[in-house]
Amino acid sequence: MSTTDTTQEIQVVARTHVVVLGAGYAGAMAANRLRRNPAVAVTVVNPQPFFVQRIRLHQFVSGTGDPLVGFDDVLADDIRVVVDTATRIDAGARRVHLASGAHLDYDHLIYAIGTRHRTPEIPGAEHALFIADWASAQRIRERVEGLGAHEMITVVGGGLTGIEVAAELAERGHDVRLVGGRGIASSVGERARSATEKQLIRLGVDVVDTGRVVEIGERTVTVDIDGERNVLPSAATILATGFEAPELAADSGLATDEIGRLRTDATLAGIDDDRIVGAGDAVAVEGMPLRMSCQAAEPLGAQAAEAVLARIAGEQPNPVDQGFVAQCASIGRRAATLQFTRRDDSPARAVVTGRLAAWTKELVCRGTVWNIRHEATHPGAFRWFRGGDLTTTTEPALR
Repeated sequence: MSTTDTTQEIQVVARTHVVVLGAGYAGAMAANRLRRNPAVAVTVVNPQPFFVQRIRLHQFVSGTGDPLVGFDDVLADDIRVVVDTATRIDAGARRVHLASGAHLDYDHLIYAIGTRHRTPEIPGAEHALFIADWASAQRIRERVEGLGAHEMITVVGGGLTGIEVAAELAERGHDVRLVGGRGIASSVGERARSATEKQLIRLGVDVVDTGRVVEIGERTVTVDIDGERNVLPSAATILATGFEAPELAADSGLATDEIGRLRTDATLAGIDDDRIVGAGDAVAVEGMPLRMSCQAAEPLGAQAAEAVLARIAGEQPNPVDQGFVAQCASIGRRAATLQFTRRDDSPARAVVTGRLAAWTKELVCRGTVWNIRHEATHPGAFRWFRGGDLTTTTEPALR
């Protein structure tokens, strides 16, 4: 793997050049899999010079884990990495413009830039912190490390991400309040939800499952509970409430959905240009709602690469074919809730909790990196759960 930060025109001499925007779970998987065709030159564009395990950001903010993995460890040696940010895609010219002033010409483009936090329409939201990417996680960690003893941290959002952040901080000795809004762990079944709430309470988390945050101050949060407004102390307020895609696709004149994700057909080809293929959280696949997660991103990355390789070979790409297996939330380092699901991500009957679930969750987290690393040395080796009939609309979550 080679890295360049030149601010001039970047030229790659090859028969077919594929540019991959983003090196998260989807982008890194796609880049490695493209090497099934040795005549394809691959360039990855990513803002950071490393891979970020997004599913470990809650560990980083509490000081219990490191989410960073060097590209040398996950990307194949012959993949070129450009540490930069794409600012515009000129689809007609097949060119990507970068923040540095450089540009990249491509034959095919894989759009895998991921998502970021969506700022809610809550008065005072500018005082809040977000848990959506590496930069936002660094800000949370800095704030948390500066807190005094028994200063309250409020986590807003009862989904899997909010649960993991609240639990991790509480287990490290912080005073934590979790405000659920529409409930705690609403995406899992009743048994899993009950086990999750019990473990949160066991860790000392103040669970406000029906509360709704209506205002955020510098050191306060106002919560509406059954119509009564309560102004509560909050030295740090962390929002884990929703995500959206950056403006790159929309600013480039490409078709997007209501949260800015690139709209694609069932083969992941952009609605406007079939030389632009989407993958991961930043793509809205026609007729297939997919929960934002590494569980969806890695198979999408592999299938995006296969779609590009098919077009290079003059063949018609296959439609996306994948389903879900489970939803899993860490509740500190010694417990978790593992909810098995149907292919459409709706809860099945089987649930695992406690230490066994925590052990399983850790294996899953390690496995996501292993999948990408293995694909680097054995292009085409990655397999995923297929046969999904995804007709259930699921709320975005960082899993």
